[in-house]
Amino acid sequence: MCHVIVTCRSMLWTLLSIVAAFGELIAFMSTDWLVGFPRASNAVFGPHGTPTAGEAYRPTLGIYGRCIKPHLQRGILCGPYAVHFGEIASGFWQATSIFLAAGILLLCAVAFISVFTMCFQSIMKKSIFNVCGLLQGIAGLFLILGLMLYPAGWGSDKVQLYCGPDAAPYRAGLCSMGWAFYTAMGGTVLTFVCAVFSAQAEIATSSDKVQEEIEEGKSLICLL
Repeated sequence: MCHVIVTCRSMLWTLLSIVAAFGELIAFMSTDWLVGFPRASNAVFGPHGTPTAGEAYRPTLGIYGRCIKPHLQRGILCGPYAVHFGEIASGFWQATSIFLAAGILLLCAVAFISVFTMCFQSIMKKSIFNVCGLLQGIAGLFLILGLMLYPAGWGSDKVQLYCGPDAAPYRAGLCSMGWAFYTAMGGTVLTFVCAVFSAQAEIATSSDKVQEEIEEGKSLICLL
């Protein structure tokens, strides 16, 4: 018989797991990892179709994408600069992509599984919370490796186009860090928080109160 067990700690762990997965996925796909130095587009068309001085803007560069303002166009153009994996700016960023993708894949799998932990608390006689916590810990290690390798690629030619010739490994030159980098860091911290908190979710769903309500024949168990 399937028992639906809902507790504050298990629901909080599920919510945080989903937030960590989506946060890392959005950060990985974003172009706002590095924000380039201010520059002006060569020409911008005024309200009467006459070219005027371009407004200053700051291009952004992601792991495999970028946002720039092409000449003679008003809007910002965003898209991938690397069509193939080998076209990513540097070998360090390629390694970063692999580690981040592996970590995000694990986090997304855990986020998917966490939705069903209300009905299933074990898998192959192992606590599903403990298994998910272990996967989150492994994902966190992958994410840390990716974030540590990412600044090592700042010396590439691609980065120097956005950050100036002073850009070098672990030195961003004229660039500043974008929100995507900080989101990835926050998601990594949250991943380890979830890995630790999974033990509390396990304790909450296997407490004596839960067992008592199961023995009373209840199929829906909600505990604060």
